[in-house]
Amino acid sequence: MLGWHVPAPNEAMLISGGRNKGDAPFRIVVGHGAFAMPVRNRVSLLTLAMQEAEVAEPCVTQQGITLQVRAVIAFKVGDDSESIANAGRRFLDDQRSMPELVGRIFAGHLRSIVGSMTVEDIIRERQKLAGEVLDASKPEMAKLGLVVDSFQIESIDDGQAGYIRAMSQPHIASVNQAAQIAQSQADQASAKARQESERNQAQYQQETSVAKAQYQAQIDQAQQTAAQAGPLAQAQAQQQVLEEQAKVAQAQGELRRQQLVSEVVRPAEAEAEKVRTLARAQADATRLQAEATATSGGVVLQRMLVEKMPEIIGAAASELRQANVTVLNGAEGMGDLVAGLASQAAAIIELVKRTASSAGQTDAGNSRPANDGRTGTVMPLAPPPPSDN
Repeated sequence: MLGWHVPAPNEAMLISGGRNKGDAPFRIVVGHGAFAMPVRNRVSLLTLAMQEAEVAEPCVTQQGITLQVRAVIAFKVGDDSESIANAGRRFLDDQRSMPELVGRIFAGHLRSIVGSMTVEDIIRERQKLAGEVLDASKPEMAKLGLVVDSFQIESIDDGQAGYIRAMSQPHIASVNQAAQIAQSQADQASAKARQESERNQAQYQQETSVAKAQYQAQIDQAQQTAAQAGPLAQAQAQQQVLEEQAKVAQAQGELRRQQLVSEVVRPAEAEAEKVRTLARAQADATRLQAEATATSGGVVLQRMLVEKMPEIIGAAASELRQANVTVLNGAEGMGDLVAGLASQAAAIIELVKRTASSAGQTDAGNSRPANDGRTGTVMPLAPPPPSDN
C-alpha cells in the first residue's frame, strides 16, 4: 500500500531510504505532503517550533568574586535545508536533548566571558555581556542546525559576599540623600504651602468677620432707623389725624355758623328790616294824614295818597331788595312782604278817606276851616298782616 504523508506547519518531514539527492541521508519535505513507499522508506518528523533553554551557572569574575548568573535562551531549528539536515543528523532520534545541549553550550561561553569582566562592568553593562555570549555561541549553534532568537540574563547574585550590595551603597546613599533632599524640599514646600494656606484662611476669616460686622452694623442701623421711624411715623400720623379732625371741626363750626345765620340771624334781620320799612311807611302815612287834615274836605289828602302810594310801595320794596336780608322762602317770601305793604297802603287810604270824610262833616257843621293852625289828630295805622316768615 502506498503512503502519503503531510507534515504539520511547524515540522519538517525527513524521508530516508532509497536514493536521495545530495549528501544528506534523507529527503527533506517542508510545507507540503510527500509519497513514501511502505517498507522501503522511513518517514521521521523534526520539530521546527521555538524552544527554550535555561542557564543557572556560577561564574567567577576578574576580581575572583563568584556570581550566580541566570539566563534564558530562545532557539529553534533553522528553516533552511542545511540547518534541518544538521539538526536531523544530531537530534532526530532524541529531540528532547536539544535544550540541555544548548544550555551547556551557553553556560560555557558565559563562564568564559564573565571571567574577563569585573563585577562593576557586569552590573553596569549587562546587555554587553549578553551580546558577547550570543556572538560566541553562534558558530556552534549553526553546526547543530539551531538558530538563537534571544539570550536574556535574568539575574546576577553574589550570594553572601555582599559585594554587589556594598557596591551599591554609595549609589543607595546618594539616592537616599537625594531622596532626603527631595523630601526636605517637599516638606518645606508643603510647610510653605500650609503656611500660605493658613495665612489665606486667616485673611479670609478676618475679611469675613469684617464683612459680617459691617453687615451686622448695617442691619442694626436699619433696625434702629426702623425703630425710630415707627414712633415718628405714628406721631406724624396722629398729628395728621388731629389736623384732619381740627379741619373737620372747623368745617362743622363754619357749617353750624352758616346754619345759625340762615336759621336765626338772617330771619331776625329780615324781620327787623320789615319792621323798619313798615314803620317808615306808617310815618309817611301819618305825615300825609296830618297834611291832609289841614286841607279842606280831605280831597287833597286823598289825591296825594293816591299819587304817592305807588311811590311809597315801590320805595319800600326797593329798600327790601337792597337790604342784606335773607328770606327763607325766596321769591314767595318777598312777594308776601310786598303784598303786606300793599295791604297796609290800602288800609292807609281807607283810613285817610274816613278821616277826611269826618273832618269835612265837622268843618261843615262848625263852619270853621279844616285846619285851625293846629295839628290834627292822627289815627294809628292798622297792624300789618301776619307773615308766614
